[in-house]
Amino acid sequence: MSDPRSQPTIRLGADSMPALGLGTWQLEGEACETAVRLALDLGYRHLDTAQIYGNEAEVGRALEASDVDRQDVFLTTKIWNSNLAPQPLLESFAASLDRLRTAWVDLLLIHWPHAGVPLDETLGAMRQLQTAGSARQLGVSNFPPSWIERARSHADVVCNQVEYHPYLGQSALIETLGRHDMVLTAYSPLARGEVQSDPTLREIGERHGKTAAQVALRWLIQQPRVAAIPKASSAEHLASNAAIFDFTLSDAEMEQIRGLDRDDRKIQPKFAPDWER
Repeated sequence: MSDPRSQPTIRLGADSMPALGLGTWQLEGEACETAVRLALDLGYRHLDTAQIYGNEAEVGRALEASDVDRQDVFLTTKIWNSNLAPQPLLESFAASLDRLRTAWVDLLLIHWPHAGVPLDETLGAMRQLQTAGSARQLGVSNFPPSWIERARSHADVVCNQVEYHPYLGQSALIETLGRHDMVLTAYSPLARGEVQSDPTLREIGERHGKTAAQVALRWLIQQPRVAAIPKASSAEHLASNAAIFDFTLSDAEMEQIRGLDRDDRKIQPKFAPDWER
C-alpha cells in the first residue's frame, strides 16, 4: 500500500473516503501513536478514533509528526453519549480538535444512539460545526434502520459505522443505507480475529494466495459503498490488511462468504439499541 493514490475511495457527500482505514479502538499510549505513524508510512490515509477511546491525543501527535499533509488524511472521530446535548457536544468537540491537533475532522459521528437526548438537538449542534467548517461531513455509528430514518429527518448524515463481518449480516441496514445513498463503515471487520481460522475463508484465500483475513476484508470493500477499518498495531499486520486491492472475489465467492452469516454480534453493550428496528 505504498501509493495512497492507487487505493479506491468512496464518495461521501462532497468528499471522498478511502475504502480501507485504520481503526484505533483499544490502541493506547505509545502503541497507538506508533501504529498510526506506521500506517501513514505504509500509505493509509483514513484514520478512525473516538472520544471514548482515550487516544485522540496519540492520533493527533502521530498525524502532526508525519510527513503526510493533513489534507491528504481522512480523519474521523465520534461524540460520546455523555456529550450529546448541544453545549457539551460543542465543548467536547473543541477539546477533541485540540487533542487531535487539527482544525477540522473529515467525519464526525454520534457514537451510539441515545434516547435520553433529543436527536434533533444533537444533530443541530453538529450542523453548526459543519457550517463552521470544523466537521466536513456528519454521520452516526451503531444506528439501526429506524434510527437512520430519524437521523435523516434532521440532518444530511452520510455514514453509519457499525459492526460488520462475514458472521454478522447487515442486509436490512444496508438496504436502508442504500435508499439514502449512505456509506457503511465496518468496524470489527475481522470478527475480533475469528475469521483467521475459518475454513471457508481459508479455502477461498488459497485460491488467490491470500489469508482468510484478507479475504474477509476484500469481501467487505468489494461491496458497494462499504468501507472497513480493521485495527492493527504492527507493520506486518498493517501491511497485510492493506494487501487486498490486487485480487477480486468472484460472485460465487461473495455469496459463499455471505452464507457464513449466523447473526453473531461481538459488540453488545447494555445500552445498545434494538438492532432489529
